[in-house]
Amino acid sequence: MTIRSCVIRTSLIAFFVSPCAASLAATLQVAPVLVEVPAPGATASLSLKNEGDKPIDAQIRVFRWSQVDGMEKLVPADEVVASPPMVSIQPKANYSVRIVRLIKTPVTAEESYRLAIDELPAGKGDRAATVNLVLRYSIPVFFTAAGAAPAKVTWSLQKRDGKTFLTAKNEGDRRIRLSKLKLQDTSGGTASFGEGLAGYVLGHSTISWVVPNSSRNFGAGGLSSISALADSGPINVKP
Repeated sequence: MTIRSCVIRTSLIAFFVSPCAASLAATLQVAPVLVEVPAPGATASLSLKNEGDKPIDAQIRVFRWSQVDGMEKLVPADEVVASPPMVSIQPKANYSVRIVRLIKTPVTAEESYRLAIDELPAGKGDRAATVNLVLRYSIPVFFTAAGAAPAKVTWSLQKRDGKTFLTAKNEGDRRIRLSKLKLQDTSGGTASFGEGLAGYVLGHSTISWVVPNSSRNFGAGGLSSISALADSGPINVKP
């Protein structure tokens, strides 16, 4: 059977590959996967590498990242830009991309952005049997003020539309990154978000996640304990 194309798009820091291309490795590599620029800095750099044997074209855009009404929100940014916004990378070559904060107003706490790096589809001249991987990297970018207060998170559970939601409210200036997130309720019921990244809680923001595989009665009596791995190390709290 001839495979004309298989397109994979993700908005995660890492990427996954669908069954039609499970044996193929991505040719576009990005480092680092998180950028933090302490004040008074206004620039940072990323390295893009083409591991393949054909040229790669990529588009690079910056989005202001916020959390509104418990949901993630991305809006195109003009105060922070990527230079250049389009690149062509030769096989086995590296390319440096700069992130520049254009505005001169000092950062007062922490500003959050997402850098979207999209590998563009190959041209029509490719042979029909070629499998094209079209990838998206979404890199967190933070501009942080000196003396920004660390994350201070409170937790709660809500039932809505037959689902259980975990809500995290961060009253600190800095974000917190959470992985290996696990919950226990007052009845001894447990729920896990898996071993990988659960998400971020941005500074002075609130975010909600659907509790995975929750039973009908999970959390009915409230949260008993929460464990996770954060930027600063393991956390264990009793809300």
